[in-house]
Amino acid sequence: MNDDLQRFIEELRARVSIVDVVGAKVKLTKKGREYQGLCPFHNEKTPSFTVNESKGFYHCFGCGAHGDIIKFEMEANGLPFIDALQKLSHQAGLQMPQLTAKDKKEEEERKSLYDIMECACSFFEKSLRMPEGSEGLKYFTEKRGLSKDTIQKFRLGFAPNNNALMAHLKAEGINEKEMKELGLIAIPEDTSRRPHDFFRNRVMIPITNKQGRIIAFGGRVMEKIEPKYLNSPDTPIFNKRRNLYNLDKAREVAYKEKNLIICEGYMDVIALDRYGFGYAVAPLGTALTEEQIMEAWKVCSEPILCLDGDNPGVKAAMRAVDRVLPILKAGYSLKFLFLPDNQDPDEYLQAHGRESFGALMKKTKPLIDILWQKYTENEDSSTPEKKALIEKTLLAEVAKITDATVRSYYAQEIRNRIYMAFKQTAWQKREYNAPHPRAYFSHPQPMPAAPAPYNPPLQNQEPPAYLENIPLGEPLPIPHPYEAPAPRPHTPQTPTYSRPNTGYNNNRYNNSRRNNYNPPRPQINHVISNAPETLRQSAEGENDKNIRFMIAAELIYPELIDDYEEQLFSSDIKNPKLKELLTTIADIYHETEEPLSSEELLEKLSSTPQNQQIKELWELDMLQKRPPFINDLRHNIDKVLLEDKLRNLEDEIKNLTNEICQNFTEEAYSRLSGLKKERDEILSHAAEPEI
Repeated sequence: MNDDLQRFIEELRARVSIVDVVGAKVKLTKKGREYQGLCPFHNEKTPSFTVNESKGFYHCFGCGAHGDIIKFEMEANGLPFIDALQKLSHQAGLQMPQLTAKDKKEEEERKSLYDIMECACSFFEKSLRMPEGSEGLKYFTEKRGLSKDTIQKFRLGFAPNNNALMAHLKAEGINEKEMKELGLIAIPEDTSRRPHDFFRNRVMIPITNKQGRIIAFGGRVMEKIEPKYLNSPDTPIFNKRRNLYNLDKAREVAYKEKNLIICEGYMDVIALDRYGFGYAVAPLGTALTEEQIMEAWKVCSEPILCLDGDNPGVKAAMRAVDRVLPILKAGYSLKFLFLPDNQDPDEYLQAHGRESFGALMKKTKPLIDILWQKYTENEDSSTPEKKALIEKTLLAEVAKITDATVRSYYAQEIRNRIYMAFKQTAWQKREYNAPHPRAYFSHPQPMPAAPAPYNPPLQNQEPPAYLENIPLGEPLPIPHPYEAPAPRPHTPQTPTYSRPNTGYNNNRYNNSRRNNYNPPRPQINHVISNAPETLRQSAEGENDKNIRFMIAAELIYPELIDDYEEQLFSSDIKNPKLKELLTTIADIYHETEEPLSSEELLEKLSSTPQNQQIKELWELDMLQKRPPFINDLRHNIDKVLLEDKLRNLEDEIKNLTNEICQNFTEEAYSRLSGLKKERDEILSHAAEPEI
């Protein structure tokens, strides 16, 4: 499907209300945040069909029908895909992009691939109940304790050892090329060897996409041989990095429970579902990927990563930390749950039951704890140099966080922990028990004064945190800035007039003015130009230079395209040629299944009309001669985008102020206050020292 069509579909979903589309066919009644009615896909007397306006989908709890506006038009009105799009585009007042013969052919081929996978799944299900599948059925029912309902719900099956699937699919008119393309058979390079089933003598777990269609399989052996699991290879309809097992079933339950569990494997998910935790998913034979984390965030902002408590489980947690750090954003993270006694969820639930597992879920660890554990546990901190190395390593990891606000808070938290962990020397911890600071304050000797501007506490008053463990008689330290921040320095105001003596207490009046005086807010140019490592440019413009720099950065490090694509295209790019170049780069980058290197991306761009523009990018030549560290580029790009955001905010504030002067309304004033608050928060953050 071409990019224009994909963008059109997304625009269609955003513009057309699913309540209006479904409501034309079904009588809907508002119930809470959803709408309810009788399902149009099966006969029912009690409504079990719901429509969620905010999430843009419908779901029937009776027959399992689920989809968006396009799927509803296709299934409820019997329309083919293209006709459904045309009907909805007319309703939305949008011009539908021209479809090529290639687009139509690709859509038909994709549909036929899903049909083949459904045929294979049905075959595996039937084989489980045949004599050759008796061992597989015994494995599910006796060893795993699964009921027939659970086996049916997850459509579990069995792959025989006699190339029976290939024979079955051939009988259905499916050729070997299509079977190989979907990973159902293997064709050896040695022509003397015959093609054979990819899955043999394994219990089969079908993998579905978010719409519930079969896209791949996981096969598990029943004996203790390797590999234990064999998963479908990547195919035109399956990418193991971008899908999560059971997401189609778990999504609805996760929305209601406001929770999502990410397990290590398929059987963990099925075991949790048996015990009432129907909101569990799992990666597909790989370590948890960035794409899978972002898919999970669409359902739950802080999923629980549930891992075995053994060494592999701990290593999996550490890998997850590496994956999630660069993509963290405000409100979105991971929580970690380690099961005791090296047990997996199935073993733990069988031994301890549902309630015990529910209690464990309330004792999860936040991401910051796992990051701290990764770089401090069992690390030598006996010398200043080794402490410095720990701090440097942790802050280098924090620097990978793309979101500036989250990165700032993480750095602050790490420094707090470093200070609390290392503020005592080793000899104090081992050999000397300092008296409680209360003893210091009740000592008969005169108490030395704390460094200005901090005043010593009164006797018998709880001392501040920075006085913990200070031995009797030693001078008081300067407090750590995160525990007792210094007051804001006063900026004298240049007087503009002298107030005459009118009999009032002038000193009191002047003190009041001085105490309530707020120094002038730093201007945009001043804040940004004085921030370390910023690009030297004024806040008034040079938009093209900013865009050229960011294009060059993306060509050096193509992974920056994923990080900044949305922000770049939502910004005001005034030069149409640069905008076209950015679009071409993004299109080529997203066309490939595997991420491109800088050399591969430039090679593909060399055959495009925009190649001449790339040759004229002196910024690219500069970066190629001495490529900077990627986080330095992120740092500069963040500042460029910050400048752009501030300029837009100032323009909005100026326009809204003029509007209010001419016609004051409460709505406009409220909007102006919100814009000023947003600007002030950005300026305040920009004025802070760099981390």
